[in-house]
Amino acid sequence: MSKRLVPLLVVAVVAAALGLWAAQRLLGPNAPTVPALPAPRALTLFPTPRALPAFRLQQADGTALTPDTLKGHWTLVFLGYTHCPDVCPTTLAEIAGAQKQWAALPEATRPRVLFVSADPERDTPETVARYAHAFHPDTLAATAPLPQLQAFARALSLVFMKVPGPSGDPADYSIDHSAAFVLLDPSVRMAGVVQPPFDVKGIAADLKALSTPAR
Repeated sequence: MSKRLVPLLVVAVVAAALGLWAAQRLLGPNAPTVPALPAPRALTLFPTPRALPAFRLQQADGTALTPDTLKGHWTLVFLGYTHCPDVCPTTLAEIAGAQKQWAALPEATRPRVLFVSADPERDTPETVARYAHAFHPDTLAATAPLPQLQAFARALSLVFMKVPGPSGDPADYSIDHSAAFVLLDPSVRMAGVVQPPFDVKGIAADLKALSTPAR
């Protein structure tokens, strides 16, 4: 991630914090909360999950990915692109290790990973799916036209920006983007974040605990 993106990330984090503070002030003791973990190892859970506006992304099979697609599951969302030289492949390879650790959980409650491409000029839904599934076949993959992507990223306090390459060729560019995962709860609310460097075993343990009904 380049230094150009640091100020944008700071703004995004501050905006998220202010939004959570406002929600707590407005909702008070009746605000919905996320289940408590004995001692979270890798997740940063918000005291009050934040509701998201409606969104509609495109999947490779032609179906739309909407909040209804994610309901009932804890979901880790990562924003990137398939031409990413380092952060995206490294991150998806790491999180695949966590996916393997929770693979034995029932499909109905198993945590999910969603990879969203912020490069719709080059990444079709089919391209994004092939790329994501090369790391783990259970990963959800989607993209959308730029306005929808910008709205989706903004709702999750994620940022991305197109950076022209040194050649001046319009096709020569990269995408600077957030490097964190955003955690959505089973009601598809923004419930937390996972910042790099990633503790794969900790992520797996935390999400297995959240996805396992209390007895």
